[in-house]
Amino acid sequence: MSTEIRVPQLPESVADATLVTWHKQPGDAIQRDENLADLETDKVVLEVPAPANGVVRELRVKSGTVVKSGQVLAVIEEGAVDGKRAAAAASAPASAPAAAVNAGAGAARGVQAPKSAPVAAPVAATDAGRLSPSVRRLVEENQLDPGRIPASGRDGRLTKSDVVDYLGRQPVEAPSAPAVQPAPSATPPPGAAAAALARPPAVGARAEQRVPMTRLRARIAQRLIEAQSTQALLTTFNEVDLTATQELRARYRERFEKEHGVKLGFMSFFVRAAIDALKKFPVVNASVDGNDILYHEYYDIGVAVSTERGLIVPVVRDADSKSFAMLEKQVADYARRAREGSITIEDLTGGTFTITNGGVFGSLMSTPIVNAPQSAILGMHKIQDRPMVVNGQIVVRPMMYLAVTYDHRIIDGREAVQFLVAIKEALEDPGRMLLGI
Repeated sequence: MSTEIRVPQLPESVADATLVTWHKQPGDAIQRDENLADLETDKVVLEVPAPANGVVRELRVKSGTVVKSGQVLAVIEEGAVDGKRAAAAASAPASAPAAAVNAGAGAARGVQAPKSAPVAAPVAATDAGRLSPSVRRLVEENQLDPGRIPASGRDGRLTKSDVVDYLGRQPVEAPSAPAVQPAPSATPPPGAAAAALARPPAVGARAEQRVPMTRLRARIAQRLIEAQSTQALLTTFNEVDLTATQELRARYRERFEKEHGVKLGFMSFFVRAAIDALKKFPVVNASVDGNDILYHEYYDIGVAVSTERGLIVPVVRDADSKSFAMLEKQVADYARRAREGSITIEDLTGGTFTITNGGVFGSLMSTPIVNAPQSAILGMHKIQDRPMVVNGQIVVRPMMYLAVTYDHRIIDGREAVQFLVAIKEALEDPGRMLLGI
């Protein structure tokens, strides 16, 4: 029995999607719930699972095609024998679009596999258990040996960025013309040696590669331009002494992890400090709606996460009602799922205020851009030991520059500065957050 595979129902905020990669070709066996294709939206990558066991009979669209909800992507023949190719699927006319289906898959992901990639054995069962689904697909598609790729993940695990970096380092072989050897008896003409010395050396290849933006990257570009063109953005800076926060973390780190099963990081402190400051200055948690100011009486805090596809902002709902442990668990879970590509659109929707941490990449100071329609964003930066004057004495303290970019249409400079000072005071005396003072 033939079954049509259609684009799943997309959320209301997503009009269409781009088919990035086919994981099966006509004639390939497929198991129920096995991923057939990847669809990229403006926010996340969606998988298209097979509804039943069978054999792929036909692919209806090529990689890079923009598709809409309900559109037919492929046809499978249910009940076919695993590992065998269906004769009906091998016909050229039915699978003509599929011949070039994966031709642009590497370019759509911004990855170009080497032209002469060595054929590697299938991923061993021991390796497969240590690879995430996205990493395993990338390794198999490019016929790589995971054992030859340097791993940077926890406990020696291979990450998707490791594979992408490995592919980027592979040399692209150029066809070489056979060398012409002069006849043994040939005598070079007069002046030939001098002419050869005067000839300029050969210039290396000046290659260029045109790669289309991913949907996420194009959406990020659009949102940033919209924010700068529609909001009156201004940034104010301050610095915070994290001595007390670091001492508190060091004192309770082991006990906290043993009790709650998650590490005590800095993000929970910054989220709680930001919420306390937002309660004191509600306009920073507001947004512009036409000619009105919309004050939000809840605190949905977005935490920016960097992935291979770009920066995304999962939202911690009702963050003011969550404990330090709950905040750490949810932020860690968001970061893991974002990098694995399993985050959902619902996780990225909404938010009243955003926190971004450029310090993890070594940034000492920056001016973050507001995540519209929000009105402000807090930028964290690198913790750096610096000499400071404390009680008339020069001492070394762990310092961090903080930045708040805000929409000057509704937030005055006085409020923005006082908001940032409130965050600074909470972090320099974290006991105040626990006591609510």
